[in-house]
Amino acid sequence: MSTKILLACVCLLATLSARAAEYEDLLPPLANWHAKSLDLIVARDDPWITPPELSGLTETPRYDETISWLRRLVSKAPELQMVSIGRSDQNRDIWMVIASADGASSAKELARTRRPVLLVQAGIHAGEIDGKDAGMMLLRDMTVAGKRRELLQRASLLFIPILNVDGHERFSGYGRINQRGPAEMGWRTNRRNLNLNRDYMKLETPGIRAVVRVINEWKPDLYIDVHVTDGIDYQYDITWGYNGAHAWSPAIAGWLGSHLESAANRDLSERGHVPGPLIFAKNYSDYSAGTSSWTASPRYSNGYGDARHLPTVLVENHSLKPYMQRVLGTYVLLESTLRTLGEHGDALRKAVRADRRLRRDELVLNWVDGASLFPESMLMKGIESTREYSAVSGDSVVRWNGVPIEQSVAVIANDQPGVVVSRPKRYYVPAAWSEIAEKLRLHGIEVEEFKSRQTINAQYYRLPEATVANGTNPLEGQMRIEPGAVQTEAQEIRLGPGDYYIDTSQALGTLAMLLLEPQSPDSLFQWGYFLEIMNRTEYFESYIIEPMAQRMLMRDPELAQRFREKLEQDSDFAADATARLHWFYEQTPFHDHEYRLYPIARSVN
Repeated sequence: MSTKILLACVCLLATLSARAAEYEDLLPPLANWHAKSLDLIVARDDPWITPPELSGLTETPRYDETISWLRRLVSKAPELQMVSIGRSDQNRDIWMVIASADGASSAKELARTRRPVLLVQAGIHAGEIDGKDAGMMLLRDMTVAGKRRELLQRASLLFIPILNVDGHERFSGYGRINQRGPAEMGWRTNRRNLNLNRDYMKLETPGIRAVVRVINEWKPDLYIDVHVTDGIDYQYDITWGYNGAHAWSPAIAGWLGSHLESAANRDLSERGHVPGPLIFAKNYSDYSAGTSSWTASPRYSNGYGDARHLPTVLVENHSLKPYMQRVLGTYVLLESTLRTLGEHGDALRKAVRADRRLRRDELVLNWVDGASLFPESMLMKGIESTREYSAVSGDSVVRWNGVPIEQSVAVIANDQPGVVVSRPKRYYVPAAWSEIAEKLRLHGIEVEEFKSRQTINAQYYRLPEATVANGTNPLEGQMRIEPGAVQTEAQEIRLGPGDYYIDTSQALGTLAMLLLEPQSPDSLFQWGYFLEIMNRTEYFESYIIEPMAQRMLMRDPELAQRFREKLEQDSDFAADATARLHWFYEQTPFHDHEYRLYPIARSVN
């Protein structure tokens, strides 16, 4: 590249950043903030100052600069190791730093220490990169700086600084319109435009496949996913939460509530931050319709962790707070979590074992709004707002004025069972669908292959009403399917070598059910992995089915009566010649009796 072109590119990037900063005055006004956590920033002449600190925590480094700084730190800190856990679509390494008092470099070595392990990932949405810069500071302070060494005496840390590495390098000053810093940032999705935090069940992205391998191999005790909100204005700067005790891991939720919640909120408050619960406004612009407590489904990190009984915390820093404030708050939260895990890790492991042994006869596949397990309202640390008519939109628009208020806000609990199914002892996957068996194995689910021929009484689902969801628009690279009403059919089936079975009594039995039950919103069926069963593969000609129908009517009075009733009750059917002939075709042995038959069978208990 010529010097002239290079200078032009540099000038263009500078202009883009300047233009993005021009719009910051349109964001809601800020309150003055000064906190004890500011002392976490080292002096500018410190040899281990991080690139973000050099900018006064207003900028975040690019991928290469981040990895270069981490390599230098790891080379000088015997407590640290650094490994690639996978490669992205654009062939970048996804790095993970292992921090332990013993300098463990493998999963086996880390397990031998018997210390509890915290897994932290940053940049699953690469514009929401607070966790990366906070983690770099914490790694330094636990090692070469000698300020937090005691943390690694009780617990170990697995740190993924940038999960969405390709999205991270789609770098500009125009990453997020409603976020205060950093000055330039990455993009929400990867370079195939896939959202990694919708991929935990389908495992289509290299990033989430890498994370699930880490979970299976390194077996962390607690998992934190650091994000930044999209949302409304309020006083809280660090909000975080997890699925409640009503969901799939009640014992884990109990530990998170009784140990981590109190410690982290205390530590954040003492250092000058305002911690709060996850806030999801029901109307997306203010508090007037209340907030939802939200039970995450397993397409998301926190829902996935809940489904596989891995304690998982979703962190949502407030996008309207300055980058410095968010990064420092994240540091405090991670430090507090490591300390709490070190002190109460045995109790957490006990809770995990209890949830993994839990074998409910019925499983809730999804949760809906209903009567609350939480207070009907919360006293929210909000920000005053008004609504004004906008000639641009032709409707009212919210204006936040920066004045802090406390107000009672309705909490709509998303905690009532939606679809509930019985737990089968086993699922059966035929050899023709071996890719489904492999997908389950990627999750760490135990899949066994039949060694000999067996005849089994099983139950199938038939899905006569299944349709493509949302018209024909794909979601996350897949054609989503709405199952509609399901029918069950008992059959005797023969299975043998090449066919598979999945026992639901295993530790990941709940996760297996959520993947294989077609009514589960994040099942492989609803993610479009069984589109073939919705295709008709044989047809009829009217010249043969019409005389056949005449003969059927003559020979079968009961069928003739059903046909007359159908004509009387369904005027559309009566007026459709093709539908009438097709009805008779469906009564014959020539009809495809596997049409819309879901091929994964359930054991009959």
